Amino acid sequence: MRLILVMVAVLAGLSLGSMMLGAASLFDGDGGWLLLVSRFPRTAAAILAGAGLALAGVVVQQVVQNRLVEPSLTGTPEAAMMGLLAVTMIAPGMAVAGKMLIAAASALVGMIGFLALATRVPRQGPMLLPIVGLVYGGILGAVVTYIAWQADLLQYLSIWQLGEFSSVMQGRYEWLWGVAVLALLLYAVADRITILGLGEAQARSLGLSYTQTRALGLVIVSTLTALVLVTVGAFPFVGLVAPNLVSRWRGDNLRANLPMIALGGAILVLAADVIGRAVRYPFEIPAATVFAVFGAGVFLWLLHAAPRRQNDG
Repeated sequence: MRLILVMVAVLAGLSLGSMMLGAASLFDGDGGWLLLVSRFPRTAAAILAGAGLALAGVVVQQVVQNRLVEPSLTGTPEAAMMGLLAVTMIAPGMAVAGKMLIAAASALVGMIGFLALATRVPRQGPMLLPIVGLVYGGILGAVVTYIAWQADLLQYLSIWQLGEFSSVMQGRYEWLWGVAVLALLLYAVADRITILGLGEAQARSLGLSYTQTRALGLVIVSTLTALVLVTVGAFPFVGLVAPNLVSRWRGDNLRANLPMIALGGAILVLAADVIGRAVRYPFEIPAATVFAVFGAGVFLWLLHAAPRRQNDG
C-alpha cells in the first residue's frame, strides 16, 4: 500500500508538471480554457495510454509464458495499422468507433498469427520468441509500408508509428477512458490470467477453461493496443518495462501487482512526454522516441540482470 501511495504521489507531481509546463500562457486570460481543452486531455491521454500498454504487456507475457515479450514484439501494432490502412483506403469517412473496432479485430488476427508461430518455437532460450516476434512484426510492417506507399498514405502511417501527444485535445482522446474499463475487467480475471501463465497442461488440470481464458486475454490486449494506436500512435517497450520492473521488485502476484503495473506504465509514459517537451522547449521530442531510448536500456539490463527477487507477497 505504501508503494502504491508513493507511485500515486509521483504521478500526481508529474501530472501537475505536465499541465503547468510553459505556465506563462496559463495566465494570459484564457488559461482555464487552455487547461481544459489542451493540457488536461494531453496529461490524461499519457496516463491512460501508459497504463493500457503496461497492462497489455503483462497479459501477453502470461499468454506466451515469456517475460521478454510485449505487444510491440508480437506484430500487434503492425497488424492494427494494417486494419487502419484498409479502413482509410476503403471507408475514409468511417467513425472513430468503427476504426477502433477494425483496428482491434486486425490486431487480434495478428496476435493469433504470432501465437501460431510461437507454438513452433523451442522454449529453451527466452530470447528466441522475442526475436521471432521482431521478424514477424518486421514482415507485417514491411507489407503495411508497401501498401501505404502504393496508396500514397505514408503520412498517415508515420502518425500511427510514432506515438506523441501534441495533437491530443478535448474531443480527441476520450476513447482512451476505455482503458480504465478494461483494467477493471482484467483485475476481475487476474487469477485466471495467472493460471494461464502456468501453461496449457497445468491450467487445464486446475480446471481452467484454457481456450476461453486465452481468447479473453487476447481480446483485451488487442483492444488496448487499438485504443492507444488510433488515439496517440505506437509506443514500444512500455508493455515490457513496467511489468518486469514491478515483477522484479514485488514478485509474481498478478492481482496485487496490477495496480502498480498500471501506475508504473502511466508514470513512465507521462515522464517521457514531460521530458520530450522540456529538453528542447518550446520544441518537442515525441514521447515514444524518449521512451524508446529508456526502454532499450532497460531491455538490455533485463537480459543481463541477476534473477529477480522471489517474493510473491
